[in-house]
Amino acid sequence: MDVALVPPLMVSTGFLPTGSLLQSLIHICNEVCSMEKLPVLQARNISTMIRRIKLLTSLFEEIQESNGPLPPSSILCLTELFSVIRRAKFLIQDCKDGSFLWGLMQTELVSNQFYVLVKELGRALDILPLSLLKVTADIREQIELLHRQAKRVELFIDLKDLERREELLVLMGSNSEKNKKNKGFIDLVKVKDILCSIGLRNTMDYEEETLKLEAEAHKQAGSGGLIVVSNINNLISLVSYCKSIIFIDDEFEKPSKEDLKVQSTPSNRYYDHSSSSQSLIPNVPDEFRCPISLDLMKDPVIVASGHTYDRNSIAQWINSGHQTCPKSGQKLIHMALIPNYALKSLMQQWCEENNVPQVQSSPSSSSDLERSNSKRDLYEHAVDHISVVKAAVDAVKLTAEFLVGKLATGSPDIQRQAAYELRLLAKTGMDNRRIIAEAGAIPFLVTLLRSHEPRIQENAVTALLNLSIYNNNKILIMAAGAIDSIVNVLESGNTMEARENAAAAIFSLSMIDDCKVTIGKRPRAIPALVGLLKEGTPAGKKDAAIALFNLAVYNANKVSVVFAGAVPLLIELLMDDKAGITDDALAVLALLLGCSEGLEEIGKSRILVPILIDLLRFGSPKGKENSLTLLLGLCKDGGEEVARRLLMNPRSIPSLQGLAADGSLKARRKADALLRLLNRCCFQSQNQIG
Repeated sequence: MDVALVPPLMVSTGFLPTGSLLQSLIHICNEVCSMEKLPVLQARNISTMIRRIKLLTSLFEEIQESNGPLPPSSILCLTELFSVIRRAKFLIQDCKDGSFLWGLMQTELVSNQFYVLVKELGRALDILPLSLLKVTADIREQIELLHRQAKRVELFIDLKDLERREELLVLMGSNSEKNKKNKGFIDLVKVKDILCSIGLRNTMDYEEETLKLEAEAHKQAGSGGLIVVSNINNLISLVSYCKSIIFIDDEFEKPSKEDLKVQSTPSNRYYDHSSSSQSLIPNVPDEFRCPISLDLMKDPVIVASGHTYDRNSIAQWINSGHQTCPKSGQKLIHMALIPNYALKSLMQQWCEENNVPQVQSSPSSSSDLERSNSKRDLYEHAVDHISVVKAAVDAVKLTAEFLVGKLATGSPDIQRQAAYELRLLAKTGMDNRRIIAEAGAIPFLVTLLRSHEPRIQENAVTALLNLSIYNNNKILIMAAGAIDSIVNVLESGNTMEARENAAAAIFSLSMIDDCKVTIGKRPRAIPALVGLLKEGTPAGKKDAAIALFNLAVYNANKVSVVFAGAVPLLIELLMDDKAGITDDALAVLALLLGCSEGLEEIGKSRILVPILIDLLRFGSPKGKENSLTLLLGLCKDGGEEVARRLLMNPRSIPSLQGLAADGSLKARRKADALLRLLNRCCFQSQNQIG
């Protein structure tokens, strides 16, 4: 929200004709006065500004109706007023359409912008010759009053806005390291009330606010500096977390009575679970004790070896540099810690039956956050507006683990919503993708790929696609046995979007060489991609083409791509302007030249050479390079026949000569090689004739 950057209307080079100027003034005033759904923030400044502009509208309309000549000073004044009103319109529009939370944080700055505009309004009215204008006495009195008020106006900052902001910042900082010692909790009921008071009332409002904050962060990245961007990211984390938790009743099932029993008394909720206190708990079953600390586990998690440990203990073991399972000595193929919900449920039941205080999870585990009948008043939350990086990470951890818990134990409706939220959370940021995987989401998402409910399947495969962008997650997804399920979705998914995102997931996973081999060995994977190449939307065809390209980089997969019938489809797509994947199709065809089966299949086409000649003229730089690669390969294999077809086409030689002179480095080299080859063919033909 930076309306101060809107340039004033330049007036030094001349003025608009009087009629046009008045018409423009009346039009822009009406635009301002007709604005609807004005924001709660800056309410008084906005309403006062609109009231002033309404008064000016009456003046402009009377001047227009008089239809008489205007003194030069009045034209200058009207031009300045147009500039001020125009900037006021932009400012109000920004308050209305911009991020409410960021507007709250910028309360003083925005208020000052309104103040500056009113002062400029007063200065413009200084040169208005009211006595020389044909207006009624009422209008003259109103404008004189407006002028006096503008001259003596003072900066107004709404104390309610300041109170809202201060209370929100205090709540956001309530779980800082200092407050953690005193068991500080963020009060989501108060946060919800504050957000509601500034216009965020439902999940749609929260989603829109997140998008607005992301847009503001992008805008500020070039000028606002790291601190400003970090503060905005902090707000994004808060909104994301609160959306998942505050609207639990709307998005997830009501908590069961058993859930409400957990930590129902203050003594249980704030019990200090130190090692010494745990040693007093009698007869703890061995399976409930952490193999490392030998204490009753707080947050049981499963490592890659299949053994269960307390999260804090195994995390310290891994962070100290160990890459093996402490119990078995087996090397861990990945470092993800997957919550053991079954064991945790048994532990809770045992604690209740033996009157053992419930074990408090660490801040990184939110799957068992306390719930109460008053919409789960208090949640431990790690958003600290001073330490932005920590706040963002902790908020994502809480959100991710909360959602993974819902994936594990929820009904289909809950799983659908949780998968959707994880899909969105994994859409941006490598840290988000890493944290979601560490929360144990991947195995549950892989299981949901087999769901018959279209939206669950679609959200699950798209979440895995987003997670796979982080390289370490590629290994975790493959280790979870996801590839067969992804191929099933690609082959016969419930929606076309699910099939297309499955193709994109295969492309992402195949960025790792070992994955190219594994995927290529699945007999249905490549044919399913070729099927999407034929049946998909333009976006789906592109996803399939780039996935085939990645797989075909591995030589053994080239033959599979050819035998799956990809070549005729790829050549056909070269002529399909609507598909828009010419470059991708050319790249795959150029790769398939590397195997004899591919070269033979490509050589069977009678329409390919004329298409390639046209692409030498009209294709993209990359497309021209791949067209030259194909023509060179065909000439070397097809010899005189392909060369003769090239020589007979009047456009081929000029196009090759142009690329040899002005193309990219690769294009020049290939064009030169092709021209030399054609010269040899031509020379040999002349000798045979002679």
